[in-house]
Amino acid sequence: MHGARNLYLTTTLPYVNADPHIGFALEIVHADIIARWQELSGNNVFFNTGTDEHGLKIYRKALEEKKDPHAYVDEYAEKFRQLQPLLNLSPDLHFIRTTDPAHKKAAQELWQRCAVKGDIYKKKYQGLYCVGDEAFIKETELVEGKCPNHPTLDPIEIAEENHFFRLSAYQERLLTYLSKEDSVIPDWRREEALQFVKKGLEDFSISRDKARLPWGVPVPGDDSQVMYVWFDALTNYISTLGWPNESGDFKTFWVNGNTIQFAGKDQVRFQSIMWQAMLMSADLPTTKTVVYHGFITSGGQKMSKSLGNVIAPTDLVSGYGIDATRWFLARHVSFFEDSDVTMERVKEAYNAELANGIGNLASRILTMAQKELPTAPTIPEMTIPDEYKNALAAFNVNAGANIVWEWIGRLDRKIQETEPFKMVKTDPEIAKKIIEELVVDLYTIARMLTPIVPGTAAAIKEAIKANKKPENLFPRLPAQAGKD
Repeated sequence: MHGARNLYLTTTLPYVNADPHIGFALEIVHADIIARWQELSGNNVFFNTGTDEHGLKIYRKALEEKKDPHAYVDEYAEKFRQLQPLLNLSPDLHFIRTTDPAHKKAAQELWQRCAVKGDIYKKKYQGLYCVGDEAFIKETELVEGKCPNHPTLDPIEIAEENHFFRLSAYQERLLTYLSKEDSVIPDWRREEALQFVKKGLEDFSISRDKARLPWGVPVPGDDSQVMYVWFDALTNYISTLGWPNESGDFKTFWVNGNTIQFAGKDQVRFQSIMWQAMLMSADLPTTKTVVYHGFITSGGQKMSKSLGNVIAPTDLVSGYGIDATRWFLARHVSFFEDSDVTMERVKEAYNAELANGIGNLASRILTMAQKELPTAPTIPEMTIPDEYKNALAAFNVNAGANIVWEWIGRLDRKIQETEPFKMVKTDPEIAKKIIEELVVDLYTIARMLTPIVPGTAAAIKEAIKANKKPENLFPRLPAQAGKD
């Protein structure tokens, strides 16, 4: 992070039209690992998440369930808020809702600043609208008459007078912004954004007719319209920092900090193009880096309720525990590419890497230490290897977890090759020295595990300091255990 002292890190705000799913769990757990690592590295971190609660999709869902829209979003927002204890997310995590009064005021202020700049105008428009994306879609983008992101939904024809944002005015500035190598990670997503901008940008509608959609933030000075959900929701990244108050957290983290946004690969045009142009229009600093992750499939197919292959974070935690869920998402779900997840794969990883790996290694080393060492060895500071630090600095959580796994394998081999438990009878001094080295290296593993599986890491550290074998960290699961 180039020694940044102030780091702002945010997930996207999930849309509250369904229960939390594993795709968002992936995003928030990876973000949490980076946030925890940055705090452990001595940096000042503002970590943000929350819920996106306006728009046509939510309004329709509330009507479908015969609920008041506010009561509906209250219910779902609480489900997303519960991800914090469920997944043991950082206790410092900030949670913002787009129905918060302070957020609505911020969205209206951003609107007014863009309007003063001359970047908002009103015109009549007719086009196809994808309710799934909450966005207008061109006929040339349709695949067999459907939105490629939502092939089960029919686009609807809408004709109305809306306010538009002058995105076309920001083509050159966006090209300059996207030419910075760290503006988008991974690089192929940056290339995707550049190509989108180079094709030419069209102004986009940023309001909806209140008669058709009464559920949204009112447009300043126009009672007949509410804000387009994306214009409203994107503002959360700065409203959570207290903006439009330009001192305090906003100044510390957005102006003088290193700003990082996490998002799914389908959001490139929203996060790296529309949002950045809105910031430019309001004369606010752009996001330093947007990190895009892939999707999760199950059994080779996209998760969907109709196929019955949807995996919820609650399924993983109830079947295998919090740290097993975090470890699997860290090591076995690629952040940048699409990944396939099944409950069987989670169970295999649990038994092979947690029960037989981390848990077994800690037990073997600390059993020897408890028996052969009078006290715990002195643990040196800063034993974390540079390759681990570099992996997390590059947001590559998978690589960081793989380095931990390599260390576990190395210690296992050292035990097998040196057999200190036998050597204590023939050369006790050398054997004790080897056991001390194993304990110190195990502590290094615990340090690397701290942002990934904080509960397990703390248990290992405590056991080392007490010079005592820990309770079984990960009991091996029989074949039928867990949810299949």
